[in-house]
Amino acid sequence: MATDCTTQTLKDAKERQSFRRKLLAWFDKHKRDMPWRRTRDPYQIWLSEIMLQQTTVAMAGPKFTAFVAAFPTVHALAAADEQQVLRLWEGLGYYRRARGLHAAAKVIVAEHDGQLPRDVKSLMALPGVGRYTAGAVASFAYDVSAPIVETNTQRVLARLTGYRGEVVGGAGQRHIWEAAESLLPATGAGKFNLALMELGALVCKPSDPRCNECPVTAHCTAFAAGLQSEIPKLAAKVKVTAVREATVVVRKSGRVLLRQRAKGERWEGMWDFPRFPLDGEGPLFVRRELVDKVRDQTGVDIEPGGLLKTLKHGVTRYRITLDCYEARAAGGRVRSTDASPVRWTPLAELGDLPLSVTARKIATLIAG
Repeated sequence: MATDCTTQTLKDAKERQSFRRKLLAWFDKHKRDMPWRRTRDPYQIWLSEIMLQQTTVAMAGPKFTAFVAAFPTVHALAAADEQQVLRLWEGLGYYRRARGLHAAAKVIVAEHDGQLPRDVKSLMALPGVGRYTAGAVASFAYDVSAPIVETNTQRVLARLTGYRGEVVGGAGQRHIWEAAESLLPATGAGKFNLALMELGALVCKPSDPRCNECPVTAHCTAFAAGLQSEIPKLAAKVKVTAVREATVVVRKSGRVLLRQRAKGERWEGMWDFPRFPLDGEGPLFVRRELVDKVRDQTGVDIEPGGLLKTLKHGVTRYRITLDCYEARAAGGRVRSTDASPVRWTPLAELGDLPLSVTARKIATLIAG
C-alpha cells in the first residue's frame, strides 16, 4: 500500500487558506493560557521549548516560573554554576537538556551578544537545539516562517494527509516536514504553529480523537476514509527490561554519604547516595555486595542495616526496582575523584544540592 499521500490541502492554495482560517479561528477560542505564551522574549520561549521536550505542560509550568525567577536573562543563566542549574531542573528528568541549555547560554553571550539568533540555521548550531526547537523559537519569538514538527503536529499532519507509513522513519519524517512547510502562512507563522500544536493536544489525540470537535475535518484525509485510529502508524513498542538496583544511606555523625554521578552515567552531574546494580540473592549475599560496592564507589567501609524502602521507577526502556538500605560508617576514608566527587553531607544541606529523583525521595524520607 502506498504511503506517500498528498491531498488537496497540500496542493491547492485555496484549500490551504481555508484550512488556516478555520484552524486559527478555533485557536482564538480554545487556546490554553501558559506562562511562556504571555511573552515574546526569545530567551523565555527557548527555555520553555527545552523544558517541554519529553515533559508535560503541567510539570513544566512551575519549573519554568522558578527558573525564570532565578535566571531572568540569558546572561544570568550563562553566569550560573552548573549545580544551580541542575538543582532547579531537578524533577524534569533528561538532565542533558539542562546542561545543553547552560552551554548554549554561554555561546549566546559569547558569540551573539546575549541575543538568541533569529534564523533556524544559527539556532540549530547551539548546543541542545534541534530542528523543531529552532523552528519554534524562530516562529514564536520572531515570526519567522519556519515549520515545526513535534508529537502533536506530527499526528495532525499524518492524519490530515492520510500518511499510512511510520512517521518516525526517514521517509515519514520527510513527508511530515514537507507537509508542515507547505501549510505555513507567509505571515503569522508563530500563531499558526501554536494552533496546530494545540489542535493535536486538545482534539486530534493519539486515541479516540475528538473529530466531532475538530474545525478542519473537511480537509482531513484520515477522517474522510475513517482511518483516524490507524493513522499515524506507530513504531513497534520498545521492550521493557526489568532491572534490580540498590542504594545505601550511609550515616556518620549527622551526615550522609553522597557521590556525584560521573560523565556518561545516568543523571550525570547529579548527587546521589551510593547506588549500583544488585546481583545477590538472600541476606548474606546482599550484605556482602552492599559492603563491597559501597567501598568500591566511595572508599568507605560500612556496617549494613535494614531495608529502608523499595522504590519502583522507569528510565527509558528500563523498569527499575530500587532497594534502599541504611548503613553506618565503619571505617575507611572517602575516596573522591575529579570525575566523581564523594562527600559527607549534613542532612540540612541536602536541599541545596541537585539530587536524582530517587535520591530526593530518600532525602525527604530520612529528613522526616
